[in-house]
Amino acid sequence: MEKDKTLPSVGTDMQTWINKAATLIEALPYIQSLAGKTVVIKYGGNAMVNDELKSSVMDDIALLKSVGINPVLVHGGGPDISNMLKTLNVESRFENGLRVTDAKVMSVAQMVLVGKTNKEIVSYLGQKGVKAIGICGIDGHLIECEKLTEDANGNPIDVGFVGKIKRINTKVISTLANDEYIPVVAPIGVGSDGESYNINADTVAAEIAVALKAEKLMTLTDVEGVKGILPDGSEQVFPVLTESDIHEMIENGVITGGMIPKVNGCLDTIRRGVGRAHIIDGRIPHSILLEIFTGKGIGTMIVQEKKPYFEGEKI
Repeated sequence: MEKDKTLPSVGTDMQTWINKAATLIEALPYIQSLAGKTVVIKYGGNAMVNDELKSSVMDDIALLKSVGINPVLVHGGGPDISNMLKTLNVESRFENGLRVTDAKVMSVAQMVLVGKTNKEIVSYLGQKGVKAIGICGIDGHLIECEKLTEDANGNPIDVGFVGKIKRINTKVISTLANDEYIPVVAPIGVGSDGESYNINADTVAAEIAVALKAEKLMTLTDVEGVKGILPDGSEQVFPVLTESDIHEMIENGVITGGMIPKVNGCLDTIRRGVGRAHIIDGRIPHSILLEIFTGKGIGTMIVQEKKPYFEGEKI
């Protein structure tokens, strides 16, 4: 007598667990493809100041490390610096989007970024069951830099102790990341004279990703991804963009304004050896996992050309 091949019915609770199992299975080929590879994450925006989002980001990073991926976290800390400067009655101002950093402001910035923000992140990750070590560009001459003297357009500027990166010495990060640790990097560099310099965290993350030949550079922002205005006037978030897509969209006025330097910065990193660059919305819980481990993703992934990690990946 032939056995009944009808699957048993399941209740609502069991179906919920089955759906969770299906999510894990969807993530499996991505985990296998990224095992042993480096993912550089730039952490900033609302995800740094909202406690719920902060916990979500730390969960995501802890999970990456636990499944054999090597995350490297680079953080900002502008609001923390501003709050401390206000507390100490130290004047602060900006020029061309850069904080004018005299000796007093630099001292406060280094104290806050290295001594407060960095160590809070390390502690948070420790609470998630993983080992993190906080460092800055001074440690092991990780980030060698010089004084920034020109803006993005080549015009002369003087904003004090703000640095331009000359070289990333990767040995410290590689030694930690390839072992059981998560490097947490504060964006302070060191000059040839031993002077400390404040550096834009996006720039630090990009240069570290290039130096490590990272598989991914992920930038957590307060926007949904790369948006553009379509011919009918509607706005759209583009899930995947190639280099040729971006050139065409900029030329046609689809990508405009402040998004242009963001996408050009991503293009620069993938031209220099980073596998994929991602601009994602850090305001959404578990945005890192949603982008890395699901077929649909979240935000925008930028690649030179569409090359799947595994057969069947839809990009």
